[in-house]
Amino acid sequence: MKIKYTVALVMALAASLGAMAQERIAQNKPYIDLRPLHFGILVGMHLQDIELENVGPQMVAAPDGTQQEQLILCDADRWNPGFSVGVLADLRLSQHLSVRFTPTMHFGAKHLRFINLSQTDENGRPHRETQDLKNTYISLPVDLKFSAQRFNNYRPYVLAGVNPMINLTGGEQDYVRLKRYDTFIEVGVGCDLYLRFFKLIPELKFCYSLSNALDRDHANSLQDPNMRAYANSVSAGHSKMFVLTFYFE
Repeated sequence: MKIKYTVALVMALAASLGAMAQERIAQNKPYIDLRPLHFGILVGMHLQDIELENVGPQMVAAPDGTQQEQLILCDADRWNPGFSVGVLADLRLSQHLSVRFTPTMHFGAKHLRFINLSQTDENGRPHRETQDLKNTYISLPVDLKFSAQRFNNYRPYVLAGVNPMINLTGGEQDYVRLKRYDTFIEVGVGCDLYLRFFKLIPELKFCYSLSNALDRDHANSLQDPNMRAYANSVSAGHSKMFVLTFYFE
């Protein structure tokens, strides 16, 4: 009998909580989504990474003119954090669909690690080099945003789009340098939060580079011939980013 009373009490509590969750409350900014075009600002943070394709063993010219085989591995050994800031323009197409244009600047870097398995120290450990691949991106994403029905003061949504980026930085004598232009595809989720005086929109999205982001001609411009083997150790790279953004409308 005690079990039956307990089950009945739990069911009654769940029903009452469900009823409370469906209760309508006063809506903040009830007409803000009816505007055909509205603007905002954004700030956020991101994590950068890059997928690299290693070439494997390669023939390298020694100082005496002979050829020797070297095996150098390169990878991005961690996700590097960065900062983002930009503006927002949102064009309403229908009740649930809109187009967004969010020019943004991303300040960050990728950390690369090179392991030369052909050169070892007295303890037999391979020689290592590192590089902070600094990036300052101008991002010009165009996204389709599909929003659910608004309930009270929140409205979740999903988005997908294309994001051309311009890389403003790149060291002339770094091991690896990225191309100036790249194109990303992006998908994400977020939620419109209707506050008393403005709308706050937290959003999380993932961006992935569609093209080879590496500047393959960079190795020929290096002044130090010992660096060229490291620059030529990778043949392709695809950048990745997780971006957490807060929009204010």
